[in-house]
Amino acid sequence: MPLTQIKFYQTGTFTVGNRLLGADAAAEQASPDRANSLNCGHRACQGCGEALGARYVIDAAMRASKGRLIVANATGCLEVFSTPYPESSWQIAWLHSLFGNAPAIATGIAAAMKVKKHDDIRILAQGGDGGTTDIGFACLSGMFERNDDVLYVCYDNEAYMNTGVQRSSSTPAAARTATTPVVGPQPGNVFGQGKNVPLIAMAHFIPYVATASVANLHDLEDKIERAILMRGARYVHVHVPCPLGWGTASGDTIRVARLAVESAMFPLFEAEHGEVTGHTAIRRQVPVEEYLRLQKRFAHLFKPKPDADRIARLQAIADRNIARFGLLN
Repeated sequence: MPLTQIKFYQTGTFTVGNRLLGADAAAEQASPDRANSLNCGHRACQGCGEALGARYVIDAAMRASKGRLIVANATGCLEVFSTPYPESSWQIAWLHSLFGNAPAIATGIAAAMKVKKHDDIRILAQGGDGGTTDIGFACLSGMFERNDDVLYVCYDNEAYMNTGVQRSSSTPAAARTATTPVVGPQPGNVFGQGKNVPLIAMAHFIPYVATASVANLHDLEDKIERAILMRGARYVHVHVPCPLGWGTASGDTIRVARLAVESAMFPLFEAEHGEVTGHTAIRRQVPVEEYLRLQKRFAHLFKPKPDADRIARLQAIADRNIARFGLLN
């Protein structure tokens, strides 16, 4: 069943409560039918976008696979806050891998299920941007190259948050991290570095690639439910703001995630076999500056006076995303 966008016409806000929706359209924040695979008791920070994203990803995958799901989890924030030894918040068949080999572990699980003829069991691997775009990138590319029957989900909070907020290859240009300090004539992360893993995944011509955000949970769930039932290698890249590393208020996680989408700094799209097949249009375009100002990691772009040149360069990145994916259509 295709995802149907719900449109609300309100003045000055896109916020709407479930009370205005019918039971068939309302989001189920709490329901006896939810798998609650990532359960309460974990130790994530207040406002953690990754905890929210993982909960919805795994519950959507469990729902679509009818509970026949095995998860391989790379080392990182998600693993650390959910499984402090000897405790675990996972109510699912869940395996902890090393920082860089979650795709390989998931590939092995998929091969074992194939040998045992358990074709109904679906395999999902997950990790942060550090374990995905950097340390695990070779294993991930190999998984794509072989077209292994695995869905890989990257939770992108744009730095190594668990080990002290160091730069990853997903860290935006000009952002402050522990390894890209605010020093010198061009403070923060340099322009022209890093990598766009969704586009690299598309270059492997795998069956399915998508980006998603915790700002649009219906869209996130729809993409996961679609991907988990497909065969071959699939990749979903989920944007998950980190209040600690980004320097945002814990209550602003969804707000800043939405601004990332509406400014086009994080475009939402889908692709199959190397070709873009769909995108989520921006409802209310905002300048990149509005997105940046909420985050202390970009505070140096505005003090003691706005750095107009580098703000313009970041705006140009967003404008390129709009043109590439047709985000205003």
